[in-house]
Amino acid sequence: MTYEERLQNVSVLGAAGKMGSGILLLTALEMADLSLKPENKNKTFILNAIDVSDEALAGLMKYLKSQVLKMAEKKTIQLRKSYADRKDLIENYDIIDQYIFDVMRIVRTSTRLEVAYDSGMIFEAIKEDPKLKIRILSKINSKNKNNPWFFTNTSSIPISQLDEGAKLGGRIIGFHFYNPPAVQKLVEVIKAKSTLKEVEDFALHYAKNLRKVVVPANDMAGFIGNGHFMRDILHAATEVDNLGKSLKFVEAVYAVNRISQESLIRPMGIFQLIDYVGVDVCNYIMSVMAPYVTDQELKSPLLRKLLKAGIRGGQYSDGSQKDGILKYEKGKPVAVYNPRKKAYTMIADFQAKVDNKLGILPVAPSWKSVVGNKSKDEILVKYFNELKLTQGVGGDLARAYARKSCEIGKKLVETGVALSENDVNTVLLTGFFHAYGPINNYL
Repeated sequence: MTYEERLQNVSVLGAAGKMGSGILLLTALEMADLSLKPENKNKTFILNAIDVSDEALAGLMKYLKSQVLKMAEKKTIQLRKSYADRKDLIENYDIIDQYIFDVMRIVRTSTRLEVAYDSGMIFEAIKEDPKLKIRILSKINSKNKNNPWFFTNTSSIPISQLDEGAKLGGRIIGFHFYNPPAVQKLVEVIKAKSTLKEVEDFALHYAKNLRKVVVPANDMAGFIGNGHFMRDILHAATEVDNLGKSLKFVEAVYAVNRISQESLIRPMGIFQLIDYVGVDVCNYIMSVMAPYVTDQELKSPLLRKLLKAGIRGGQYSDGSQKDGILKYEKGKPVAVYNPRKKAYTMIADFQAKVDNKLGILPVAPSWKSVVGNKSKDEILVKYFNELKLTQGVGGDLARAYARKSCEIGKKLVETGVALSENDVNTVLLTGFFHAYGPINNYL
């Protein structure tokens, strides 16, 4: 079966979700572009958008149409070539409207799993629950006569567990998009020992066509991204506990969040990142990874305590941040949740006290000023040389955090999760938008 034939009938499970909608969009565009090639003019392309809610699927179609419009406006020159035989399409808006129509007609929404039984390829982006994934994939596999290939977006579950549990015979690969898939350039590709070579070859071809940066990861729970992120969370929680000897809980959270963002030059602090992903999601990922991790205990009493208090974080459907560990106004943290008082404490009420406790820190370059800067290495060397000499609580906290991040990255290579230090750095640079890779010589 050729690349085009494999993509003639595709299903996306969890299509209306945060990840599924992006995967659907990218796949719909790829399938539409294939359908416009002269050799494919008489072929039918079907993309099933499968989810549990008709209402969510209706919202998905609105999202899809708006995004396709944006994509079409960016590539009108390319589309004019694709529609060169259409003499009726004269103006750019005619071409754009036609392309939107051609993309949208490929997509068919359904709340019934049965529509996937005819697909040759299945993208799975449902809840990060091994038992649920195995049950759904197994059902499709038993009913589908086409020996379909399965691309799972799992960010933590070993691919071999899904393959063996659903009896897929190696017709599965981990294809972990980063959020949001339509914007994020990174894809972690994880093959199990049993993954068929033709499935891997197709995955790499597909990623190349989507212009993604591919980082291979070995089939070990959490892979590279969450392998680093979850341990980063545990370190942050430990530092909050340590600071709790001299600071209140809300003050310690603010301190660690500030240091992990400003002093480490990251786009957001660790607790803001936890809120962005979801406190419940982070806690669940740890529980999935825990049985497979032997070098440390992967569980966070802090996250569990917050969850018991109803603190979840996450994002609204428009992408804006929900309140979580931190409370937000116009996207910026303004308060920290106090479990003892069961209420938020405004950062302004204690900020001066904590900043004084942290002491004088070298002025870190802003994240925006470093990312993409041709002189980035020179800027970072100068800054970290200053940080090395900084005395006080803040300096100690920043150095310890940066060194721990480096240690975590090196451990991922030593334990065989990542193939190289460069792969670890690429994931954190591209998938988490860090200004520099964790494995470096700055400290």
